[in-house]
Amino acid sequence: MTRRGWDAIARWRDLRMGEAGDLWHRALVDPTFLGVIGRVRGLRVLDLACGNGYLTRRWARAGARSVLGVDASRGTIALARGRERARPSGAQFLQRDSSRLVGVPDGSMDLVASNMALMDIEDAAGTVREVARVLSPSGRFVFSICHPCFDLDDRSMWVVERQPYRERVWRKVSNYRDERTYEVPWKISETEMGYTTTHHRTLATYLRYLREAGLAVVRMEEPFPRPAVVRGSPQGRFMLEVPLHLVVEAIPLPATERAGVARGRLRAPGSRRSARTSRAAGRRSGSGGRRRGTGSARRGPTTGS
Repeated sequence: MTRRGWDAIARWRDLRMGEAGDLWHRALVDPTFLGVIGRVRGLRVLDLACGNGYLTRRWARAGARSVLGVDASRGTIALARGRERARPSGAQFLQRDSSRLVGVPDGSMDLVASNMALMDIEDAAGTVREVARVLSPSGRFVFSICHPCFDLDDRSMWVVERQPYRERVWRKVSNYRDERTYEVPWKISETEMGYTTTHHRTLATYLRYLREAGLAVVRMEEPFPRPAVVRGSPQGRFMLEVPLHLVVEAIPLPATERAGVARGRLRAPGSRRSARTSRAAGRRSGSGGRRRGTGSARRGPTTGS
């Protein structure tokens, strides 16, 4: 049996993620993602492509002023609302296309967070523009994605070479510049497969989307796997060497600089950053992100935890 689309696998994903995320999120992506976000107390938070809302509810319980979870999948939002009714946190959930956040006012969010979703969104450029629209001037956009440089569907793979008393691990990548859409397989059971659509984009493309929306990158991290993932995955020891995920933090540029970007007058490489960008790089990020990285939900186990 074959299921296609996020609605078709929504219940399986909900059971897999639960209230703490699956193994790959708990022990690989989330520690760095949450470390970059830092404290949310008193903030207005938008969880973009929230899935079953386990992080949405976590932030609500952590004292956020308001938390809104948005997802395009009707079935996924229904399950998120069901979990919220069973154990209220104060989070709210809306079904919305991420590139058309109808009902979310301009400048109404202090933080937009998107965990392992932007590569699965067809109109990523439109989504980033909407993020920029709903962010307050002092807000932040933090997102995690499959690493564009090292996790390219079947065009990236591990190569292991062994010599006596020595092993070398390589990440082999081909056709990196070839941006394309492809299907991700999920093994739901011994008799069922699910498929969802995702998109490979180069790192430069993601940065262009941010720049054109008036957002500036102030931090990038490559999640480092915790011991549970190293032990629990055949890839674990390889992922200690090559990162397969990326966490990015971006902030709105001042209005004067946004106008310059829109007219194509960008700062030359190495030129002095704006005061806002420099300050943000020094103090606005949350703490706890680690410097080394890896792991991929796309290459992780598709059954169990």
